[in-house]
Amino acid sequence: MNAPSNVNANVAATASAFLSVWDIHAYYGESYIVQGVSLNVHEGEILALLGRNGAGKTSTLRAIARLDNPRLMHGEVWLDHQPLHKMTSHEASRAGIALVPEDRRIIAGLSVEENLKLAQIAPPVGWTLDRLYELFPRLGERRRQEGVTLSGGEQQMLAIARALARDIKVLLLDEPYEGLAPVIVQEIERTLNIIKAQGITTVIVEQNAIAALNLADRAVILDTGHVVFDGLAKEVLADEGLRSEYLAI
Repeated sequence: MNAPSNVNANVAATASAFLSVWDIHAYYGESYIVQGVSLNVHEGEILALLGRNGAGKTSTLRAIARLDNPRLMHGEVWLDHQPLHKMTSHEASRAGIALVPEDRRIIAGLSVEENLKLAQIAPPVGWTLDRLYELFPRLGERRRQEGVTLSGGEQQMLAIARALARDIKVLLLDEPYEGLAPVIVQEIERTLNIIKAQGITTVIVEQNAIAALNLADRAVILDTGHVVFDGLAKEVLADEGLRSEYLAI
């Protein structure tokens, strides 16, 4: 396995990058989880962010979305020339960042449609309800059903739809396939390809690495908080040694 020579390069200086992460350091409690991660994502690209449990993948997403205490995160994050690292999570959301967390966080007591409308209370508003129901017909059929009573796959659809209800530039997905049947995974993949065709940039963290790699354009692999690979997804699929060492597949 040959790691690329530019893993530690100053990717923030890459002019073509839409989302640039430069030398970020993040903590979870007292644990030093992300230790100088740098990466680039180009506009309209799907990036798979991979690694074993505890490698720092979710913490990297949270750092991009500014969800953790800024005093505990060092480094720079740029979105379309905007300094996310100087923003609060609310400001980052308005700038176009949307994180769909692993637990989906569907709001209890609200219907499917009420969950979507709540996301559109404040500008910038994204996709219309009709457009979201066209993308996710099951949600249209269950629009009056309480969101938390949906199946796991339907809740994932609702979580993604709720993100798209805002005017977003980057979609961050944390374990979107967790606990889903293969047929539902395929439906989510179809949806993500449609979203990509709309020009939305996506970063996906997923333990089902093969599924993520088949979907993604490029891959970044983390190991103990460091980037150990940054290249094409098909390179990882073709490198059994790399997958065995860092992904255990």
